[in-house]
Amino acid sequence: MTQSKELKDLLISLRLTEAATELPSFLTKAETNNMSYQSFLQEIMSFEQKRREEKLIERRMKWASFPFNKTLLDFNLKEQPSLSKRQFNQLTELNWIDQLFNLILLGPPGTGKTHLAVGLGIQAIFEGYKVMFISMGDLIHALKTEEITRKSQIRLKRLRESNLVIIDDLMFMAMDQREANLFFHLINDLYNSASIVLTSNKGPSDWGELLGDPAITTAVLDRIVHRAEVVQLSGESYRMKTRESIFEEQTVQN
Repeated sequence: MTQSKELKDLLISLRLTEAATELPSFLTKAETNNMSYQSFLQEIMSFEQKRREEKLIERRMKWASFPFNKTLLDFNLKEQPSLSKRQFNQLTELNWIDQLFNLILLGPPGTGKTHLAVGLGIQAIFEGYKVMFISMGDLIHALKTEEITRKSQIRLKRLRESNLVIIDDLMFMAMDQREANLFFHLINDLYNSASIVLTSNKGPSDWGELLGDPAITTAVLDRIVHRAEVVQLSGESYRMKTRESIFEEQTVQN
């Protein structure tokens, strides 16, 4: 067995698999540049750490299940007059996650609620937080099938272990009493362990229409609004402004 092969096997046994994969190129570079032992060790360990961080981010991005990959850099603040630059910066600092604060993003369809929520979620992942995105319809389905399907069990386990949970389109569908009760228990589980971002086209005062049961509505609101910031988004729908047409433009002739 050659010395390089033995070293590679040692790296693998120590679970330094990324460094083991790139070992030949590191050895060539070290010999070419006459690197010191300390420089060589530092470079190969730094590479291992960097690749582990990149893979962790990749894994957490996959688990988060974002509907699209739009960052905060893609969010056009000029299109959102109701959100100031100062408020936007405070949101992007993410201190509210450590404080277990919730965000309620309100506004008509197309005003950027989901984009802002996803952008905050992506930034949170890059800063080391576990994030889960789920639509209200998918959430209710997962809660109702948790006891019978492995997929729902895994999804809800990841959700409960997250630092930030994004629930999109809260008023998507009215719930029956069992669904509302399951939703309450989830919110109760997350109350002192995670921040929640909710997007909705209706404010908390109208959530009784969704949850139906007045007692459950009060209990849910008590846990969500206790530590919450309401962000009201306004303006014309971005999708309507940028919509495409199947009709070709025609030049009007006199």
